[in-house]
Amino acid sequence: MAGKNYLDLKAEVWDTGKCASCGACVAVCPADSIFFKTGEESVHPFNRDYCKDVNDNVPCGACYEVCPRLEKQPSEIIGNYLNIMSAKAAFEIPGKQSGGAVTAILSNALEQGMIDAVVTVVEDPWSLRPSSAVISSNEVLINHAGSRYNWWVPLVASLKEAVITRKHTKIAIVGVPCVVQAIRQMRESDLDIIRPFKKYIRLIVGLFCTETFDYEKLMQDKLISERNIDPLDIIHFDVKGKLEITLKDGSLTLISLKEVEDCVRPGCKICTDLTALYSDISAGSVGSPQGSTTLVIRNPVGRHFVNSAVEHGKLLPENKVDMGSVEKLSAKKIERMPEE
Repeated sequence: MAGKNYLDLKAEVWDTGKCASCGACVAVCPADSIFFKTGEESVHPFNRDYCKDVNDNVPCGACYEVCPRLEKQPSEIIGNYLNIMSAKAAFEIPGKQSGGAVTAILSNALEQGMIDAVVTVVEDPWSLRPSSAVISSNEVLINHAGSRYNWWVPLVASLKEAVITRKHTKIAIVGVPCVVQAIRQMRESDLDIIRPFKKYIRLIVGLFCTETFDYEKLMQDKLISERNIDPLDIIHFDVKGKLEITLKDGSLTLISLKEVEDCVRPGCKICTDLTALYSDISAGSVGSPQGSTTLVIRNPVGRHFVNSAVEHGKLLPENKVDMGSVEKLSAKKIERMPEE
């Protein structure tokens, strides 16, 4: 945004506890001056004490332009859509979180040349520690299916690697609502600095999200130390009004969100968007039977990717979705947010 720079972003977002820590500002900074500290789960990024605008009087404003926390949070329950369906992958995906529908759609898109890379979350197979990554291999994509998006990761930061370093030109992004909001800001921006990013984004898949958690606080303190849960025993990790943890032995551990409130990212507390309203396709387990995924197809782009996956035998459409449960959870997220 003209006349704005990282100092404005710092004052309005970083210093006020509103930061989503999505990593969008990291991705678009042309001087690579914005970063998250390695090994720390910071509540906001940092600056290396350099900015083209501040130090050299060269107009930029890219970081301010893409921030998802400078606009009023949306109040829609479900948002606009063309179709809502339940679906699951038509092939075996060992680590799938629900129905594997998102992996099926992306796998088909890679095979058909509709995309050449996916910016997504992966996790360490031993500790489940999350990180963002750029995946261009179908095999690697399937191997990382089911990664926990409930953990905080500055996902959008990896978009710089995808576009600038690895020169991908047809990119899909899979992320929670704040990530989707940041990508929407990129798509709508007219800044020349942001143009390479918006030009090469082909698909936005938004994941249902009530909140994200700090890995150290939740996994290390709450689950490992207090409950003696081994990360290697966890096969599903979901939030549906409660924290639901399914272990390899089939047992289910339920933890109230109040009990883990101190593990929630500070920026999540002002978010009102459950279903990733500004995505091309929204996906989540709420509203569909176990083993299936709820898909909210929001526009022709999303419909094209879903239809292609169905036509090529990668995705199996299923029964109707229980929208009442989705709407209830969405309304609950809006209601629990504090007034501005």
